[in-house]
Amino acid sequence: MQARQLLVAGLGLLAFLGLTGYALDKAFASAALDAQRERLQTYLQAYLAGTELARTSDLIAPDLPPDPRFGQPGLSGLYAQAIGQGLSWRSPSATGRELPPAEQLSQGEVSWSGQPLESEVGPVYRLGMGVLWEVSDDRSVQFSFYVAESADTVKRQIDVFRRTLWVYLGGAGLLLLAVQTLMMRWSLRPLRRVIVDLARVERGESELLDGSYPRELAVLTDNLNGFIESERLHLSRYRNTLADLAHSLKTPLAVMRSRLDSGEVPADLRDTIQSQVGRMDDIVAYQLSRAATSGHQRFAAPLEIEKRAEELVQGLEKVYAQKGVYCEFELDPTARFHGEHGDLMELLGNLTENAFKWAKQRVLLTVRPIAGEPGRRPGVLIAVDDDGPGIPPEKVERLLQRGVRGDERVQGHGIGLSIVQDIVKAYRGEMKVLRSEELGGARFEVLIPPAA
Repeated sequence: MQARQLLVAGLGLLAFLGLTGYALDKAFASAALDAQRERLQTYLQAYLAGTELARTSDLIAPDLPPDPRFGQPGLSGLYAQAIGQGLSWRSPSATGRELPPAEQLSQGEVSWSGQPLESEVGPVYRLGMGVLWEVSDDRSVQFSFYVAESADTVKRQIDVFRRTLWVYLGGAGLLLLAVQTLMMRWSLRPLRRVIVDLARVERGESELLDGSYPRELAVLTDNLNGFIESERLHLSRYRNTLADLAHSLKTPLAVMRSRLDSGEVPADLRDTIQSQVGRMDDIVAYQLSRAATSGHQRFAAPLEIEKRAEELVQGLEKVYAQKGVYCEFELDPTARFHGEHGDLMELLGNLTENAFKWAKQRVLLTVRPIAGEPGRRPGVLIAVDDDGPGIPPEKVERLLQRGVRGDERVQGHGIGLSIVQDIVKAYRGEMKVLRSEELGGARFEVLIPPAA
Protein backbone atom coordinates (compact mmCIF):
# COMPACT_ATOMS: atom_id res chain seq x y z
CA MET A 1 0.00 0.00 0.00
CA GLN A 2 2.74 2.42 0.92
CA ALA A 3 4.69 1.67 -2.25
CA ARG A 4 1.62 2.19 -4.44
CA GLN A 5 0.70 5.43 -2.71
CA LEU A 6 4.26 6.69 -3.01
CA LEU A 7 4.32 5.77 -6.70
CA VAL A 8 1.06 7.62 -7.36
CA ALA A 9 2.14 10.60 -5.28
CA GLY A 10 5.56 10.66 -6.97
CA LEU A 11 4.04 10.57 -10.46
CA GLY A 12 1.54 13.28 -9.56
CA LEU A 13 4.26 15.42 -8.02
CA LEU A 14 6.51 14.88 -11.03
CA ALA A 15 3.75 15.93 -13.41
CA PHE A 16 2.87 18.97 -11.29
CA LEU A 17 6.45 20.15 -10.88
CA GLY A 18 7.18 19.47 -14.55
CA LEU A 19 4.22 21.54 -15.73
CA THR A 20 5.02 24.25 -13.19
CA GLY A 21 8.66 24.39 -14.29
CA TYR A 22 7.66 24.46 -17.96
CA ALA A 23 5.20 27.30 -17.36
CA LEU A 24 7.70 29.32 -15.30
CA ASP A 25 10.41 28.74 -17.89
CA LYS A 26 8.19 29.99 -20.71
CA ALA A 27 7.04 32.95 -18.64
CA PHE A 28 10.61 33.94 -17.78
CA ALA A 29 11.77 33.54 -21.41
CA SER A 30 8.91 35.78 -22.55
CA ALA A 31 9.68 38.31 -19.82
CA ALA A 32 13.39 38.27 -20.70
CA LEU A 33 12.56 38.90 -24.37
CA ASP A 34 10.26 41.76 -23.43
CA ALA A 35 13.00 43.20 -21.23
CA GLN A 36 15.44 42.88 -24.14
CA ARG A 37 13.11 44.89 -26.37
CA GLU A 38 12.58 47.56 -23.71
CA ARG A 39 16.31 47.82 -23.22
CA LEU A 40 16.97 48.24 -26.95
CA GLN A 41 14.19 50.81 -27.21
CA THR A 42 15.77 52.76 -24.37
CA TYR A 43 19.15 52.68 -26.14
CA LEU A 44 17.54 53.78 -29.39
CA GLN A 45 15.68 56.69 -27.84
CA ALA A 46 18.78 57.75 -25.92
CA TYR A 47 20.80 57.74 -29.11
CA LEU A 48 18.20 59.78 -30.99
CA ALA A 49 17.95 62.26 -28.14
CA GLY A 50 21.68 62.95 -28.22
CA THR A 51 22.22 62.81 -31.97
CA GLU A 52 22.40 65.81 -34.30
CA LEU A 53 22.11 66.06 -38.08
CA ALA A 54 24.72 68.19 -39.86
CA ARG A 55 23.94 70.30 -42.93
CA THR A 56 25.81 67.70 -44.93
CA SER A 57 23.20 65.18 -43.75
CA ASP A 58 25.77 63.42 -41.62
CA LEU A 59 24.76 62.15 -38.18
CA ILE A 60 26.70 63.52 -35.27
CA ALA A 61 26.40 60.92 -32.50
CA PRO A 62 26.74 61.91 -28.82
CA ASP A 63 30.18 61.75 -27.30
CA LEU A 64 28.87 59.49 -24.55
CA PRO A 65 26.74 56.65 -25.96
CA PRO A 66 23.91 55.17 -23.85
CA ASP A 67 26.19 52.25 -23.01
CA PRO A 68 30.01 52.23 -23.13
CA ARG A 69 29.93 49.01 -25.18
CA PHE A 70 28.66 50.96 -28.18
CA GLY A 71 32.03 52.70 -28.28
CA GLN A 72 34.12 49.50 -28.00
CA PRO A 73 35.34 48.14 -31.34
CA GLY A 74 35.05 44.41 -31.77
CA LEU A 75 32.58 41.93 -30.27
CA SER A 76 31.24 44.25 -27.60
CA GLY A 77 27.70 42.88 -27.80
CA LEU A 78 25.95 46.22 -28.54
CA TYR A 79 25.74 47.69 -32.02
CA ALA A 80 24.00 50.72 -33.62
CA GLN A 81 23.59 51.86 -37.20
CA ALA A 82 21.56 54.33 -39.27
CA ILE A 83 20.69 54.25 -42.97
CA GLY A 84 18.78 56.77 -45.08
CA GLN A 85 18.82 59.12 -48.04
CA GLY A 86 22.51 59.55 -48.62
CA LEU A 87 23.13 58.73 -44.98
CA SER A 88 25.05 55.87 -43.43
CA TRP A 89 26.32 55.71 -39.86
CA ARG A 90 27.64 52.99 -37.53
CA SER A 91 28.69 52.95 -33.92
CA PRO A 92 32.39 52.22 -33.26
CA SER A 93 31.41 48.71 -32.10
CA ALA A 94 29.80 47.99 -35.50
CA THR A 95 32.60 49.39 -37.62
CA GLY A 96 33.91 46.76 -40.00
CA ARG A 97 31.26 44.26 -38.92
CA GLU A 98 28.61 42.72 -41.12
CA LEU A 99 25.29 43.24 -39.35
CA PRO A 100 21.94 41.81 -40.50
CA PRO A 101 20.57 43.62 -43.58
CA ALA A 102 18.70 46.79 -42.65
CA GLU A 103 15.59 48.06 -44.40
CA GLN A 104 14.37 51.60 -44.85
CA LEU A 105 11.45 52.18 -42.49
CA SER A 106 8.75 54.78 -42.88
CA GLN A 107 8.28 57.49 -40.27
CA GLY A 108 7.29 56.03 -36.92
CA GLU A 109 7.51 52.42 -38.13
CA VAL A 110 9.11 50.05 -35.62
CA SER A 111 10.89 46.85 -36.60
CA TRP A 112 11.47 44.21 -33.93
CA SER A 113 13.02 40.87 -34.85
CA GLY A 114 11.47 38.84 -31.98
CA GLN A 115 13.92 36.04 -32.85
CA PRO A 116 17.73 36.11 -33.00
CA LEU A 117 19.08 37.18 -36.38
CA GLU A 118 22.26 35.59 -37.70
CA SER A 119 25.16 37.93 -38.47
CA GLU A 120 28.93 38.07 -38.55
CA VAL A 121 28.97 39.00 -34.86
CA GLY A 122 26.70 36.08 -34.00
CA PRO A 123 22.95 35.92 -33.25
CA VAL A 124 21.52 39.33 -32.27
CA TYR A 125 18.19 40.83 -31.32
CA ARG A 126 17.53 44.03 -33.28
CA LEU A 127 15.11 46.95 -32.90
CA GLY A 128 14.69 49.59 -35.58
CA MET A 129 12.62 52.77 -36.00
CA GLY A 130 11.85 55.03 -38.97
CA VAL A 131 12.69 58.70 -38.33
CA LEU A 132 11.87 61.88 -40.31
CA TRP A 133 14.30 64.62 -39.29
CA GLU A 134 13.46 68.21 -40.30
CA VAL A 135 16.68 70.04 -41.00
CA SER A 136 14.95 73.31 -42.01
CA ASP A 137 11.52 74.52 -42.86
CA ASP A 138 11.82 73.32 -46.39
CA ARG A 139 14.14 70.36 -45.91
CA SER A 140 13.89 67.04 -44.05
CA VAL A 141 15.83 63.84 -43.98
CA GLN A 142 14.26 60.38 -43.54
CA PHE A 143 16.36 57.55 -42.16
CA SER A 144 16.09 54.37 -40.10
CA PHE A 145 17.96 53.84 -36.82
CA TYR A 146 18.77 50.32 -35.62
CA VAL A 147 20.10 49.06 -32.30
CA ALA A 148 21.17 45.44 -31.86
CA GLU A 149 22.38 43.37 -28.94
CA SER A 150 23.96 39.93 -28.83
CA ALA A 151 21.43 37.11 -28.14
CA ASP A 152 23.91 35.61 -25.66
CA THR A 153 22.74 38.12 -23.05
CA VAL A 154 19.18 36.78 -23.01
CA LYS A 155 20.41 33.19 -23.36
CA ARG A 156 22.66 33.54 -20.31
CA GLN A 157 19.80 34.96 -18.27
CA ILE A 158 17.48 32.12 -19.30
CA ASP A 159 20.15 29.48 -18.62
CA VAL A 160 20.85 30.84 -15.15
CA PHE A 161 17.13 30.98 -14.41
CA ARG A 162 16.59 27.41 -15.64
CA ARG A 163 19.40 26.00 -13.54
CA THR A 164 18.13 27.79 -10.46
CA LEU A 165 14.52 26.86 -11.20
CA TRP A 166 15.12 23.13 -11.63
CA VAL A 167 17.47 22.93 -8.66
CA TYR A 168 14.85 24.48 -6.41
CA LEU A 169 11.97 22.53 -7.93
CA GLY A 170 13.94 19.29 -7.65
CA GLY A 171 14.82 20.04 -4.05
CA ALA A 172 11.20 20.91 -3.30
CA GLY A 173 10.06 17.68 -4.97
CA LEU A 174 12.45 15.55 -2.92
CA LEU A 175 11.43 17.35 0.25
CA LEU A 176 7.73 16.82 -0.52
CA LEU A 177 8.34 13.13 -1.25
CA ALA A 178 10.19 12.73 2.03
CA VAL A 179 7.37 14.46 3.90
CA GLN A 180 4.83 12.30 2.04
CA THR A 181 6.76 9.16 2.96
CA LEU A 182 6.90 10.12 6.62
CA MET A 183 3.19 10.97 6.62
CA MET A 184 2.24 7.66 5.03
CA ARG A 185 4.49 5.68 7.37
CA TRP A 186 2.92 7.46 10.30
CA SER A 187 -0.59 6.96 8.91
CA LEU A 188 -0.06 3.25 8.13
CA ARG A 189 1.77 2.50 11.38
CA PRO A 190 -1.38 1.13 13.12
CA LEU A 191 -2.02 -1.18 10.16
CA ARG A 192 1.55 -2.48 10.32
CA ARG A 193 1.05 -3.07 14.04
CA VAL A 194 -2.06 -5.14 13.26
CA ILE A 195 -0.03 -7.22 10.77
CA VAL A 196 2.74 -7.82 13.33
CA ASP A 197 0.24 -8.75 16.07
CA LEU A 198 -1.63 -11.07 13.70
CA ALA A 199 1.64 -12.80 12.79
CA ARG A 200 2.33 -13.30 16.52
CA VAL A 201 -1.10 -14.92 16.90
CA GLU A 202 -0.39 -17.19 13.91
CA ARG A 203 2.94 -18.24 15.45
CA GLY A 204 1.20 -18.97 18.73
CA GLU A 205 3.05 -16.27 20.66
CA SER A 206 -0.19 -14.49 21.53
CA GLU A 207 -3.79 -15.64 21.89
CA LEU A 208 -5.55 -12.50 20.60
CA LEU A 209 -4.90 -9.12 19.01
CA ASP A 210 -4.40 -7.18 22.21
CA GLY A 211 -2.88 -3.91 20.95
CA SER A 212 -4.36 -0.41 21.11
CA TYR A 213 -5.67 0.40 17.63
CA PRO A 214 -7.29 3.49 16.10
CA ARG A 215 -11.06 3.68 15.85
CA GLU A 216 -10.98 2.91 12.11
CA LEU A 217 -9.19 -0.43 12.74
CA ALA A 218 -10.99 -1.35 15.96
CA VAL A 219 -13.88 -2.93 14.02
CA LEU A 220 -11.45 -5.09 12.04
CA THR A 221 -9.42 -6.23 15.07
CA ASP A 222 -12.53 -6.90 17.15
CA ASN A 223 -13.98 -9.06 14.38
CA LEU A 224 -10.68 -10.94 14.04
CA ASN A 225 -10.59 -11.57 17.79
CA GLY A 226 -14.18 -12.75 17.64
CA PHE A 227 -13.33 -15.10 14.78
CA ILE A 228 -10.33 -16.55 16.66
CA GLU A 229 -12.35 -17.10 19.84
CA SER A 230 -15.23 -18.60 17.83
CA GLU A 231 -12.87 -21.02 16.07
CA ARG A 232 -11.34 -22.17 19.33
CA LEU A 233 -14.74 -22.50 21.03
CA HIS A 234 -16.12 -24.46 18.09
CA LEU A 235 -13.12 -26.82 18.15
CA SER A 236 -13.46 -27.34 21.90
CA ARG A 237 -17.20 -28.05 21.58
CA TYR A 238 -16.52 -30.43 18.71
CA ARG A 239 -13.97 -32.37 20.75
CA ASN A 240 -16.28 -32.60 23.74
CA THR A 241 -19.01 -33.96 21.49
CA LEU A 242 -16.61 -36.55 20.07
CA ALA A 243 -15.54 -37.56 23.57
CA ASP A 244 -19.17 -38.01 24.59
CA LEU A 245 -19.81 -40.01 21.41
CA ALA A 246 -16.81 -42.24 22.08
CA HIS A 247 -17.98 -42.86 25.62
CA SER A 248 -21.53 -43.60 24.48
CA LEU A 249 -20.41 -46.07 21.84
CA LYS A 250 -17.72 -47.83 23.80
CA THR A 251 -20.00 -48.54 26.77
CA PRO A 252 -22.61 -50.65 24.88
CA LEU A 253 -19.82 -52.40 22.99
CA ALA A 254 -18.20 -53.33 26.29
CA VAL A 255 -21.52 -54.67 27.58
CA MET A 256 -21.98 -56.77 24.46
CA ARG A 257 -18.48 -58.18 24.82
CA SER A 258 -19.02 -59.09 28.45
CA ARG A 259 -22.27 -60.91 27.59
CA LEU A 260 -20.50 -62.80 24.84
CA ASP A 261 -17.75 -63.81 27.21
CA SER A 262 -20.30 -65.04 29.78
CA GLY A 263 -21.18 -68.05 27.62
CA GLU A 264 -24.91 -67.30 27.45
CA VAL A 265 -24.80 -67.06 23.65
CA PRO A 266 -24.37 -70.19 21.47
CA ALA A 267 -20.83 -70.75 20.22
CA ASP A 268 -21.57 -70.34 16.51
CA LEU A 269 -23.52 -67.14 17.08
CA ARG A 270 -20.91 -65.91 19.58
CA ASP A 271 -18.12 -66.10 17.01
CA THR A 272 -20.15 -64.16 14.45
CA ILE A 273 -21.18 -61.48 16.93
CA GLN A 274 -17.67 -61.33 18.40
CA SER A 275 -16.26 -60.70 14.92
CA GLN A 276 -18.79 -58.00 14.17
CA VAL A 277 -18.28 -56.29 17.55
CA GLY A 278 -14.53 -56.24 16.94
CA ARG A 279 -15.10 -54.75 13.53
CA MET A 280 -17.45 -52.13 15.00
CA ASP A 281 -14.84 -51.26 17.61
CA ASP A 282 -12.20 -50.79 14.91
CA ILE A 283 -14.52 -48.64 12.81
CA VAL A 284 -15.42 -46.47 15.83
CA ALA A 285 -11.74 -45.99 16.66
CA TYR A 286 -10.88 -45.12 13.09
CA GLN A 287 -13.76 -42.73 12.51
CA LEU A 288 -13.16 -40.98 15.83
CA SER A 289 -9.50 -40.60 14.94
CA ARG A 290 -10.43 -39.06 11.59
CA ALA A 291 -13.02 -36.73 13.10
CA ALA A 292 -10.64 -35.63 15.83
CA THR A 293 -8.17 -34.48 13.22
CA SER A 294 -8.49 -30.71 13.37
CA GLY A 295 -6.22 -30.05 10.39
CA HIS A 296 -4.72 -26.77 9.31
CA GLN A 297 -5.39 -23.96 11.76
CA ARG A 298 -4.17 -20.46 11.16
CA PHE A 299 -3.94 -19.59 14.84
CA ALA A 300 -2.62 -22.86 16.31
CA ALA A 301 -0.01 -22.71 19.07
CA PRO A 302 3.41 -24.28 18.30
CA LEU A 303 4.08 -27.67 19.93
CA GLU A 304 7.54 -28.88 20.82
CA ILE A 305 8.25 -32.17 19.04
CA GLU A 306 11.48 -33.43 20.61
CA LYS A 307 10.17 -34.23 24.09
CA ARG A 308 6.96 -35.88 22.83
CA ALA A 309 8.88 -37.99 20.32
CA GLU A 310 11.31 -39.23 22.99
CA GLU A 311 8.48 -40.23 25.33
CA LEU A 312 6.67 -42.05 22.52
CA VAL A 313 9.76 -43.95 21.39
CA GLN A 314 10.61 -45.00 24.96
CA GLY A 315 7.21 -46.67 25.21
CA LEU A 316 7.58 -48.44 21.85
CA GLU A 317 11.05 -49.72 22.74
CA LYS A 318 9.52 -51.39 25.79
CA VAL A 319 6.68 -52.91 23.76
CA TYR A 320 9.11 -54.28 21.13
CA ALA A 321 11.84 -55.17 23.62
CA GLN A 322 11.85 -58.82 22.51
CA LYS A 323 12.78 -57.79 18.95
CA GLY A 324 15.64 -55.65 20.27
CA VAL A 325 14.66 -52.67 18.08
CA TYR A 326 16.11 -49.33 19.06
CA CYS A 327 15.44 -45.87 17.63
CA GLU A 328 17.96 -43.19 16.67
CA PHE A 329 17.12 -39.51 16.60
CA GLU A 330 17.99 -36.62 14.33
CA LEU A 331 15.78 -34.00 15.96
CA ASP A 332 16.18 -30.25 15.59
CA PRO A 333 15.24 -28.73 18.97
CA THR A 334 13.75 -25.69 17.22
CA ALA A 335 11.26 -27.75 15.19
CA ARG A 336 7.63 -27.04 16.09
CA PHE A 337 4.31 -28.53 15.01
CA HIS A 338 1.64 -25.85 14.56
CA GLY A 339 -1.48 -27.85 15.21
CA GLU A 340 -3.26 -30.00 17.76
CA HIS A 341 -1.53 -32.27 20.22
CA GLY A 342 -3.65 -35.25 19.20
CA ASP A 343 -2.73 -34.83 15.53
CA LEU A 344 0.97 -34.70 16.34
CA MET A 345 0.78 -37.82 18.50
CA GLU A 346 -1.17 -39.67 15.78
CA LEU A 347 1.47 -38.77 13.21
CA LEU A 348 4.44 -39.73 15.35
CA GLY A 349 2.73 -42.74 16.92
CA ASN A 350 1.51 -44.40 13.72
CA LEU A 351 4.73 -43.77 11.76
CA THR A 352 7.10 -44.94 14.48
CA GLU A 353 4.96 -47.94 15.48
CA ASN A 354 4.78 -49.00 11.84
CA ALA A 355 8.58 -48.76 11.63
CA PHE A 356 9.02 -50.77 14.84
CA LYS A 357 6.76 -53.52 13.46
CA TRP A 358 8.79 -53.97 10.28
CA ALA A 359 12.30 -53.06 11.46
CA LYS A 360 14.89 -55.74 12.06
CA GLN A 361 16.87 -53.76 14.59
CA ARG A 362 17.13 -50.03 13.76
CA VAL A 363 14.68 -47.14 13.35
CA LEU A 364 15.66 -43.55 12.55
CA LEU A 365 13.38 -40.59 13.40
CA THR A 366 14.25 -37.31 11.67
CA VAL A 367 12.56 -33.98 12.46
CA ARG A 368 13.64 -30.59 11.17
CA PRO A 369 11.94 -27.24 10.56
CA ILE A 370 11.22 -25.81 7.10
CA ALA A 371 11.72 -22.06 6.90
CA GLY A 372 8.97 -19.96 5.33
CA GLU A 373 8.56 -16.28 4.56
CA PRO A 374 9.84 -13.79 7.15
CA GLY A 375 7.28 -13.26 9.89
CA ARG A 376 5.36 -16.43 8.96
CA ARG A 377 5.33 -19.68 10.91
CA PRO A 378 7.65 -22.40 9.56
CA GLY A 379 6.73 -25.88 8.44
CA VAL A 380 8.17 -29.18 9.59
CA LEU A 381 9.59 -32.37 8.06
CA ILE A 382 9.01 -35.67 9.89
CA ALA A 383 10.69 -38.77 8.47
CA VAL A 384 10.87 -42.33 9.85
CA ASP A 385 13.33 -44.87 8.39
CA ASP A 386 13.67 -48.54 9.22
CA ASP A 387 15.99 -51.40 8.23
CA GLY A 388 13.14 -53.75 7.33
CA PRO A 389 12.32 -55.30 3.97
CA GLY A 390 11.06 -52.02 2.52
CA ILE A 391 8.05 -51.46 0.28
CA PRO A 392 8.14 -52.05 -3.48
CA PRO A 393 6.99 -48.94 -5.38
CA GLU A 394 4.13 -50.83 -7.06
CA LYS A 395 2.64 -51.72 -3.64
CA VAL A 396 2.78 -48.26 -2.07
CA GLU A 397 -0.63 -47.12 -3.30
CA ARG A 398 -2.38 -50.28 -2.11
CA LEU A 399 -0.63 -50.22 1.26
CA LEU A 400 -1.94 -46.73 1.99
CA GLN A 401 -5.54 -47.83 1.51
CA ARG A 402 -7.63 -48.11 4.64
CA GLY A 403 -7.69 -51.57 6.14
CA VAL A 404 -4.82 -52.97 4.06
CA ARG A 405 -1.80 -54.44 5.86
CA GLY A 406 1.57 -55.16 4.37
CA ASP A 407 1.51 -58.65 5.90
CA GLU A 408 -1.61 -60.27 7.37
CA ARG A 409 0.60 -62.07 9.89
CA VAL A 410 1.61 -58.74 11.45
CA GLN A 411 -0.76 -57.57 14.16
CA GLY A 412 -2.87 -54.48 13.40
CA HIS A 413 -5.98 -53.25 11.65
CA GLY A 414 -4.34 -51.59 8.64
CA ILE A 415 -5.72 -48.11 9.38
CA GLY A 416 -2.67 -46.40 10.92
CA LEU A 417 -1.15 -45.13 7.67
CA SER A 418 -4.59 -44.12 6.41
CA ILE A 419 -5.05 -41.99 9.51
CA VAL A 420 -1.64 -40.44 8.90
CA GLN A 421 -2.69 -39.63 5.33
CA ASP A 422 -5.88 -37.97 6.52
CA ILE A 423 -3.99 -35.84 9.03
CA VAL A 424 -1.37 -34.83 6.48
CA LYS A 425 -4.04 -33.81 3.96
CA ALA A 426 -5.89 -31.85 6.65
CA TYR A 427 -2.69 -29.85 7.21
CA ARG A 428 -2.23 -29.34 3.45
CA GLY A 429 0.89 -31.45 3.59
CA GLU A 430 2.33 -34.38 1.65
CA MET A 431 3.43 -37.89 2.56
CA LYS A 432 5.96 -39.88 0.53
CA VAL A 433 6.92 -43.54 0.82
CA LEU A 434 10.53 -44.00 -0.31
CA ARG A 435 13.47 -46.33 -0.01
CA SER A 436 15.67 -45.48 2.96
CA GLU A 437 19.16 -44.59 1.79
CA GLU A 438 20.60 -44.85 5.31
CA LEU A 439 18.96 -48.01 6.66
CA GLY A 440 17.90 -49.77 3.47
CA GLY A 441 14.26 -50.30 4.44
CA ALA A 442 11.23 -48.05 4.05
CA ARG A 443 11.21 -44.31 4.61
CA PHE A 444 7.96 -42.53 5.41
CA GLU A 445 8.40 -38.80 4.89
CA VAL A 446 5.76 -36.24 5.99
CA LEU A 447 6.05 -32.63 4.92
CA ILE A 448 3.89 -29.97 6.58
CA PRO A 449 4.50 -26.76 4.55
CA PRO A 450 5.11 -23.30 6.05
CA ALA A 451 2.13 -21.01 6.49
CA ALA A 452 1.19 -19.10 3.33
